[in-house]
Amino acid sequence: MTTTQTASGDEDAAAIHRHGLARPSSFLVLALGSIGVVYGDIGTSPIYAFREAIKAAMGENGTVSQPIVFGILSLMIWALILVVTVKYVLIMLNADNRGEGGILSLMAVAQRGRGKFFIVIPILGMIGAALFYGDAMITPAISVLSAVEGLSLVTKTFDPYILPITLLIIVVLFAAQSYGTAKVAQLFGPITLIWFGVLAVSGFTHILQYPAILQSANPIHGFNFMMSNGKLGLLTAGAVFLVVTGGEALYADLGHFGKNPIRYAWFVVVLPSLLLNYLGQGALLLNNPAALENPFFIMMPQWALLPVVILATAATIIASQAVITGAFSLTRQAIQLGLLPRMQVLFTSASTSGQIYLPQVNWMVMVGVILLVLAFKSSSSLAAAYGIAVSGTMVVTTILAMFVVRNRWKWSYPATYAVLLPLLAIDVSFLGANSLKVAEGGWVPLTIGGAIFAAMWVWRKGVLQIRNSIKKSALPLKTLVESLKKSASVQRVKGTAVYFTSQRDNAPTALLHSLKHFKVLHENNFILNLELADVPYVEEGKQIQLTKLADGFWTVNAKFGYLDSTDIPKALRRSKCGGLAFEDMQTTYFLSRRSLQRAKTSELSAWQSLLFVTLSRNADDASRYFQLPADRVVEIGSRQEL
Repeated sequence: MTTTQTASGDEDAAAIHRHGLARPSSFLVLALGSIGVVYGDIGTSPIYAFREAIKAAMGENGTVSQPIVFGILSLMIWALILVVTVKYVLIMLNADNRGEGGILSLMAVAQRGRGKFFIVIPILGMIGAALFYGDAMITPAISVLSAVEGLSLVTKTFDPYILPITLLIIVVLFAAQSYGTAKVAQLFGPITLIWFGVLAVSGFTHILQYPAILQSANPIHGFNFMMSNGKLGLLTAGAVFLVVTGGEALYADLGHFGKNPIRYAWFVVVLPSLLLNYLGQGALLLNNPAALENPFFIMMPQWALLPVVILATAATIIASQAVITGAFSLTRQAIQLGLLPRMQVLFTSASTSGQIYLPQVNWMVMVGVILLVLAFKSSSSLAAAYGIAVSGTMVVTTILAMFVVRNRWKWSYPATYAVLLPLLAIDVSFLGANSLKVAEGGWVPLTIGGAIFAAMWVWRKGVLQIRNSIKKSALPLKTLVESLKKSASVQRVKGTAVYFTSQRDNAPTALLHSLKHFKVLHENNFILNLELADVPYVEEGKQIQLTKLADGFWTVNAKFGYLDSTDIPKALRRSKCGGLAFEDMQTTYFLSRRSLQRAKTSELSAWQSLLFVTLSRNADDASRYFQLPADRVVEIGSRQEL
């Protein structure tokens, strides 16, 4: 047991250093940091979750009653216990990929233990990742809008300005992404800790005024509510789901802090604060049914209302920040795993690889968020669109977890099904409940997720087809090297040439065209094949493997994890490559630039070919992606049938 804990601690510390977080002086500092980054989303749910659930339970003409309030609170409490505590805090935090979490990390772990259904695993991973982008757009919209709406309780004068203020905050938030989040992140923990303190104190104050509200913790109240309300109960369950929408962040942000600090923060700070606040809102509503308009803000003393609105806005910005940076990280993983085309990745820290900024993703998400705010205009309207993306991702997570616990952890079938099938049933129930709201707005994240899944599927399929096509017509590398030994017509020039290829044993297209047109070879020639591993990081000393083919010819296998920076020159310099020095001014990098056209017998349909070509043309420049010196790159064109 001691050895396991030590290893886990080492991985956590390494992950924290990679992501640019302050090196902790104590366990509590890590826990405080996790409160700011991990729990921002779930911590802002009390602003709107209880209100929406009660409104859904009452229907169009209902009134506030004790059975309704007790039933809703019972469902909320047990959703937090079963979905977040049991599934994510106790189980999923153990399903890490060398210290990293998230849907694509889980996919990689499950793929390693694949059985005969292994084709299903990447499909599930793509579905979960695609749905996350829908969540990434809705979270900033509903979070910031719900906080700013609190201004209308301060004075009705603010009513016409709620949307403009919301849009201004969103634009500033996204515009600031290019500066990095390291300095801002240092404030996240303390601000969010204050926020949870406000949640706990305000809730506890109202519980004292109606102590009977504690009886709602009995699961019988939730069961009776669901059994006696039919379809209305399902609609209400879709609103109840809002209390756990930040649960996926527990797993996604695992690599930033490690599982033990995240667990400590949950049990000591987050869960008690959430329970106290939801119970307090219920107590307030039973004492004052008119508070249904906005129970979260109405439960605050009048003198504290404006400060709490400001604090709530800060908390929702933090929650939005966590989702935005999560979208950056997820996109980078998808690119490295071959699910999306290359995109420009900017590193906002000179010393840490975890702090990245993807301009294309940033502006795409910002436009989506703005359109959502303008289209729905209120947090209540957005609530209908919110749950389906997250509940869909949670279903995928549980299914992938079954592969992991069975094939990697070697659980027996009875144990696997006994633990995970009930959790899957809860997730499917929430997904079904949210599916009832498709027409009211749930179609938005489904449309976004469907479009991104199509892009991932077509890109993966197209890349595989191109590789197979190249392989069929390729010249074996050893054959070329042997023929060059006998050739006297090819001249040698000083310097080093690095040729990129996707086929390790075949001659690169750029090398063949270079010989055809220039009839010269460099003194040292390296045929570099890039391999993307299913682990987050590859140790620096193991990223480059060198094999000598002949005098002046080597093959280089460059291996990177899906969170590594693909800095090829840096990796080559660090490796030394058998004593050979890779000096920038003496090294030329050769890339193949392919012009795609659809083949008559293509495996891709017409729309798939069009989409693949569009994605390919908008992919980031290979030289920039591999961080090659701009003045040391030669690109040679070729035509490739798709």
